[in-house]
Amino acid sequence: MPAIRVVALLAAAVAGSAAAQTPAWQDLSLPFERRAADLVGRMTLEEKIFQMMDRAPAIDRLGIPEYNWWNEGLHGVARSGLATVFPQAIGFAATWDDSLVFRMATVISDEFRAKHHDYVRRGEHQRYQGLTVWSPNINLFRDPRWGRGQETYGEDPYLTGRLAVPFIRGLQGEDPRYLKTIATVKHFAVHSGPEPLRHQFDAVVSERDLRESYLPHFEAGIREAGAYSLMCAYNRVFGAPACGSDLLLKTILRGEWHFPGYVVSDCGAIDDIYQRHRVAPTAAAAAALGVRTGTDLDCGREYTNLVDAVHQGLISEQAIDTAVTRLFVARFRLGMFDPPAAVRWAQIPISVLDQPSHRALALQVARESMVLLKNARNLLPLRRDLGTIAVIGPNADQWRMLLGNYNGIPADPVTPLRGIREAVAPRTRVLYALGSDLADGFPVLDPVPARVLTNARGQRGLDVAFFASRTMTGAPLFQRTDSTLDAHWGEGAPRADINVDDFGVRWTGTLRPTHTGTYRLALVGTVKFQLYLDDSLVVQSVYPTHDGEFPDPRFAETEPMRLEAGRRYRLRVDGEESYGEAELQLLWATPAEALESEAAETARRADVVVLCLGLTARLEGEEMRVAIEGFSGGDRTRLDLPAPQQHLLERIVTLGKPTVLVLMSGSAVAVTWAQEHVPAILEAWYPGQAGGTAIAEVLFGAYNPGGRLPVTFYWDVADLPPFEDYRMAGRTYRFFEGVPLYPFGYGLSYTTFRYDRLRVSRDTLRGDDSLTVSVDVTNTGARGGDEVVQLYVRYPHSAVPRPRRDLRGFRRVTLGPGETRPITFQLTPAAFRYWDADAHHWSVENGPVVVEVGASSGDIRLERGVTVAGQR
Repeated sequence: MPAIRVVALLAAAVAGSAAAQTPAWQDLSLPFERRAADLVGRMTLEEKIFQMMDRAPAIDRLGIPEYNWWNEGLHGVARSGLATVFPQAIGFAATWDDSLVFRMATVISDEFRAKHHDYVRRGEHQRYQGLTVWSPNINLFRDPRWGRGQETYGEDPYLTGRLAVPFIRGLQGEDPRYLKTIATVKHFAVHSGPEPLRHQFDAVVSERDLRESYLPHFEAGIREAGAYSLMCAYNRVFGAPACGSDLLLKTILRGEWHFPGYVVSDCGAIDDIYQRHRVAPTAAAAAALGVRTGTDLDCGREYTNLVDAVHQGLISEQAIDTAVTRLFVARFRLGMFDPPAAVRWAQIPISVLDQPSHRALALQVARESMVLLKNARNLLPLRRDLGTIAVIGPNADQWRMLLGNYNGIPADPVTPLRGIREAVAPRTRVLYALGSDLADGFPVLDPVPARVLTNARGQRGLDVAFFASRTMTGAPLFQRTDSTLDAHWGEGAPRADINVDDFGVRWTGTLRPTHTGTYRLALVGTVKFQLYLDDSLVVQSVYPTHDGEFPDPRFAETEPMRLEAGRRYRLRVDGEESYGEAELQLLWATPAEALESEAAETARRADVVVLCLGLTARLEGEEMRVAIEGFSGGDRTRLDLPAPQQHLLERIVTLGKPTVLVLMSGSAVAVTWAQEHVPAILEAWYPGQAGGTAIAEVLFGAYNPGGRLPVTFYWDVADLPPFEDYRMAGRTYRFFEGVPLYPFGYGLSYTTFRYDRLRVSRDTLRGDDSLTVSVDVTNTGARGGDEVVQLYVRYPHSAVPRPRRDLRGFRRVTLGPGETRPITFQLTPAAFRYWDADAHHWSVENGPVVVEVGASSGDIRLERGVTVAGQR
């Protein structure tokens, strides 16, 4: 045999042997499902179980790195420091612009990828650093009292679904092989408060309400957008915990919708199964129930009990294998076990963070989210060259109030006050006054100014000592003087020679108030902190910041304390950095007695007053420790403005100055008095990092507002059914029988629009016929603007109870002065269906249907009747 042939055969044999030794999970040519099954098959029972919790440890012998499944991206990369912060979800829902939502979500996923790979390069695998994003929140905002409604896309299942689909697609990317990130639709299902009861209540609804109101948008997110993850809720539905529900997770999600991805519990929901709901006798039984019904991942540690559950025969190891395989298919689909060069998304550089195009998009989303509620006598837009403008209110100059909850930290947030100052003519004076507390017993927290701080040498500011360890033992590495305590080091450290995750900082000096009265001191930061006044500890961190538990900024404030003008109080603040972002800020609330009088005096000196009022994510949000008039545990108990702000509003308006009310909120505020007495009202939501610029552009006419309400604004809380009642009767524009303050879909413009020539493609629909609906829309004003054309259907003679009307299409369109454009919608038979609770399936009813087109649910311009026939 020739030598060359022998060598070739030996080489082939060696290559074949090497290939045979390569584990299947490392073979990039194999399907992800096969690779995941091979990898899971190499694990012990204990190893598999520990992969089923949000903090999944490394398995070194198999080459599996640790991974933390918990990340948040509601309206930007959250709780991970610098990121582009878009308007809160309810705000971008008010754009009614699905293409804009897709562009926004694409930017968000770019920043997720960039930050994730930067963390991995540094060997970090902690919370808020991964690619599995626990967003969007697509629960139905059925009641304006719910504090987390700000995280949703509003009260309508169709609008929610139409916005969820592009958001999910933007997060997950459009690569045929690899997911960019994984979107997690939450909280499945029938979940929308009250927050204090969320761990224990049972949501009992009719089968029709479940199918027609609470599930359609989840189905769109799963089946149409392809969301690869779903979070089950805390509560029970029809008596079964949502994370242990055969109906929700097996029959509907995996059976009817053919969901291929994984299910994660809300945090602590498995524990609730036996501790709160008490449908399982032990922790092991609760864990087994969760896995058997399809909850693959536990946000918590309850799945550690699965080892006992297997040994007790409560669950099979095969069921464990199924869940873990689903989880690893997800990680394979993210490219976590493949070379970065093979994964398109792994090439996104960290330099994309906060790049100019991202800032520009944040501004555009904020612009489109603005909803003009009132503009009597065309007060708006204002002239830029007015003599003096007074900007007043607790939301006028607080940048954190721009952000809502579940947010990142913007590089350069623009408050309304700053936005107005930057927009006016050079000679226009802009005055500012705080005006009032946010609510009774809930003051505004401002940075403590340098003028009341003095260091040991009598200089303005505080002495700062930097230590090489968070224990702050030994001599400091270096010292300096800071004018205020407002530190933002991000992922870095105060100096290059300091460990970014192990250093301490101590600020010392004296605090000398200028007024006698009641104060509160507070700290907000991502580090562990303590505040001492006259050597007594008065406030400290209320959450741990180790092991990546809570690297998002947290507030801690003192009880009200009386301080005397001119007295010097010894001040010391310790900050200990051990993980993630490093930031700390010293805040205070000054005596409220003079706020309103100072605001009135400021208003008297102005030609126009801009009042920035509303709510804040410190008042409305997720399971909060708030118990003051109008608010309870994160929810609201009233719909009107908090009393101090209402008093301020009325006092300013009585001065007779032209007044604009800018509302900042995550939910509908019943501004009934303002609707009667204030000439112009603008809803700005929580508008994100560029909110102040967008508000100013609308106020001065650089941008023509075109946002529309994704929720109904009611006159009073008395208009609503009990909060705990999950039946849809009497709720939302679909079932509310009264006249709202502002209807769903409502919003004004600086121009006007006319609707003409409503056409339908056929008068009778049979079988699978679709219906084409067209209408001509004309801008009849003198300036360009956006109109949101809305299509509704109603059923005038239905034999079964139906909603008053249902949104079935919308289109945001920009029209120049005098421009006419035809707008076309396509309706399939599914647009007319209802859930037959007797037959337990969807049906289409024969009979008349009215197709309506208009500017809101309360402003129908044209309608046309069609007949549905031949359906069974």
